[in-house]
Amino acid sequence: MKPIINEGIKAVREKGSGVFRQGAQMMPSVSLMMAEGILRSVEDLKKPFVTIINSYTTQIPGHAHLDQIGKLVKEELEKQGVNVWYTNIWGAICDGIAMGHFGMKYSLPSRELIADQIETIIGAHPCDAWIGIGNCDKIVPAMYNAMVRINIPAIYVSGGPMLSGQGNSDLISVFEGVGRLSVGKIKTDELETIACGACPGFGSCAGMFTANSMNCLGEVLGLALPGNGSITATRRVANSVRQFELNPERIDLAKAAARRLIYLLNNNIRPLDIVTRQAIDNAFVLDMAMGGSTNTILHVLALAYEAGIKYDLKRIEQISKNTPNVVKIAPSRPQVHLEDVHLKGGMGAILKSVYQAGNKFLDLGAKTVYGTLDSYVLKSPDPDGEIIRSGPNAFSPEGGLAVLFGNIARCGSVVKTSGVEKDMLEFSGPAKIFESQEKALEGILKGKVKDGDVVVIRYEGPKGGPGMQEMLSPTAAIKGAGIKAALITDGRFSGGTRGLCIGHVAPEAAQGGEIAILKNGDIIDIDVKKNLLNVRLSSVEIKKRLKKLKPFKTPIKGGWLKRYQHFVTSADCGAVLREE
Repeated sequence: MKPIINEGIKAVREKGSGVFRQGAQMMPSVSLMMAEGILRSVEDLKKPFVTIINSYTTQIPGHAHLDQIGKLVKEELEKQGVNVWYTNIWGAICDGIAMGHFGMKYSLPSRELIADQIETIIGAHPCDAWIGIGNCDKIVPAMYNAMVRINIPAIYVSGGPMLSGQGNSDLISVFEGVGRLSVGKIKTDELETIACGACPGFGSCAGMFTANSMNCLGEVLGLALPGNGSITATRRVANSVRQFELNPERIDLAKAAARRLIYLLNNNIRPLDIVTRQAIDNAFVLDMAMGGSTNTILHVLALAYEAGIKYDLKRIEQISKNTPNVVKIAPSRPQVHLEDVHLKGGMGAILKSVYQAGNKFLDLGAKTVYGTLDSYVLKSPDPDGEIIRSGPNAFSPEGGLAVLFGNIARCGSVVKTSGVEKDMLEFSGPAKIFESQEKALEGILKGKVKDGDVVVIRYEGPKGGPGMQEMLSPTAAIKGAGIKAALITDGRFSGGTRGLCIGHVAPEAAQGGEIAILKNGDIIDIDVKKNLLNVRLSSVEIKKRLKKLKPFKTPIKGGWLKRYQHFVTSADCGAVLREE
């Protein structure tokens, strides 16, 4: 277990709100709590304090309704007779809105910023338990990380996924529409029509993208209640393009999470009782079974680090080899979305399929905020055979994510195999080098990338970017244009990416990794089945090029990103920050 980070957090773990009951010297604090309306009398100080930490903002569709969720949670907690503090945190970013410009570089760093804010809030205003309300890509893992870092009773509830749009579309339909436009397959007015109908209302984008992947994993990590990842944010209103009416199931889940938090508080059940090495294994079993976003590997490794659990890519590779991919969800299967999976039993039914197939890494006895994992899985429906398949009829006998190693990925790289066509699982071609995502997108849209190429986008890793911005724009442009090419990068992809796209190449170019020495025309060999990623160069030539490689110089001169760039570690370590 990771040591306690400071004396303040130790005091929160041991005393909680008891810090305010230590004597007359705390009366000024009590006076201020009465001024804000949290306490009505000094007697109220005897009650436990529970903090709601919400990431509500109208800048993100997944968060624009979280004020309503927060109000429901607050009312439910107050019924339980506790003192309720309520705060919003900032730094929440919509990756879709930040994508395609410099702003995406702030996305991954925001995970650290949000976890630090939560530590700050609870360290400064000690409480006995807290509930996180969030959604979307970096906010979810940030809340999980803060839970294990602080380690007082805690639970997470999401705002839920978005419904699919017109014609079973979603955000990826728009991104790929840009690629189709670039090669003349559609006209501008057609793209505008797609954009207006693809994202109908509140919720995290409808497919198995990063936000939904992490919300689903929360159920199996044990930090959230069943249904957290699959119950949609809104219910469908007939004859209406916009869907803004909250789903009653989501309302019930939020209230249930509030009540369950009190149970965790009364029974002193803490995140580090739940997030064990076995819980991490269980999360990756689900991840492989459902073919989640490649970003889940980055975030779950970061969670393991926060929890003091040693975990590496080799173990993830072992789990992938032993876990069938029993579900394909958009973008891997564009017509299937989270709402469809929920109707067939959600994450419980997916894990039941894997359990029935005899998965050796899945432990149904693992502890969760709702009991043990078996109380959820064994009561779930059997796989329906169409949306959720049984093991013998799986989409593939191995997981929907794979880890590749080779002479340009000594420390590993990641690919979402559930989104790769079978005839692309083995691929060789000449490298087409781009030094940034922006240059790559420009080259793709101008027709510089051809069938058979291996697009290489480098200096986009955690340190090089900085911030490891997502590559959805170039990958969607390749897909939309119908180009049969592979793409590798030391950056990362959106969960919305499909095709032979390999990310998280480590060591990254900015750290002198071998991806930095590649030249246009070098032949790159990819064998997903054998977990290999290599360039056809001798070890002598590789060493020769590495000696000539000039040190990375950052264009970032100051501010938060400069500090982040200095402390951030490699993708294979979860891109966490060094502490010294």
